[in-house]
Amino acid sequence: MSAVTTTPTRTPSGSPSGTPAGGSAVPEPEGRIPLRAHLRHIGALVRRNALQIKQDPESMFDVLLMPIIFTLLFTFVFGGQMFGKDNLDQYVNYLVPGLMAMMGMNIAMAVGTGVNDDFKKGVMDRFRSMPIARSSVLIAKIVVELGRMMVATTILLIMGFVLGMSVHGSVLHVLAAVALSMAFGASLMWIFILLGLTMKTAQAVQGTAMLVLMPLQFGSSIFAPVTNMPDWLQSFTDVNPLSNLADAARHLINDEGAIAQPVLITLAWAVGITLVTAPLAVRKFRNKS
Repeated sequence: MSAVTTTPTRTPSGSPSGTPAGGSAVPEPEGRIPLRAHLRHIGALVRRNALQIKQDPESMFDVLLMPIIFTLLFTFVFGGQMFGKDNLDQYVNYLVPGLMAMMGMNIAMAVGTGVNDDFKKGVMDRFRSMPIARSSVLIAKIVVELGRMMVATTILLIMGFVLGMSVHGSVLHVLAAVALSMAFGASLMWIFILLGLTMKTAQAVQGTAMLVLMPLQFGSSIFAPVTNMPDWLQSFTDVNPLSNLADAARHLINDEGAIAQPVLITLAWAVGITLVTAPLAVRKFRNKS
């Protein structure tokens, strides 16, 4: 990882500026790090996190097994009840785009627990002592988790095709659905990073995350149509961003319904969440004791 260098200047007291009385160097403020150096830092941290995964392949078990288990479980538990045993492929076409939204939520939760655990191990304190942008540490984590999310989404789509899913839209529509789910997943990661920086233990992060995840996932259109839900629950699903994401991915892959509205609403949620939580997470990372 490249370090940011500065040219010391003499102060009236005779000591270089930016150097305290004890003589130890103070890292250059984050705002003065040029963009090119910032990108180099992110790249170095991404490589570090990727090497950690290579050394610990068990950390990939969740993204490898989760899409397989969820697809099989919900297809044969819910699909037969709603569409009949002979029409499971129709439910698969409904379910798989919805599960793309669910993948982002579950992987985002792992980011929060990972950040909390890194602080307990002292890894983050080491990064904060380096002359690098504080945001680069968090952005690198998100980049790696997006890679894990891409693996999970690929396996999910493969499972869908094995179970009879058919794509009625174009390949570009499928890629757009994947990109949309990843953009929304990245915004959720900032929320869980903030949780990981705020809560004292990884168990507390996981417990809080589950309290948020369960109502959002099951109070949505991911697993079943909302038409038979009570009116009060339908009102919740209407404003649930996961429902918008699931509907947008479903419309793109199946080439049905109005595509623009759910896509734009999902993008608005992603941008809004990022603009609010990313600065808070970076500030908390900088000031966390």
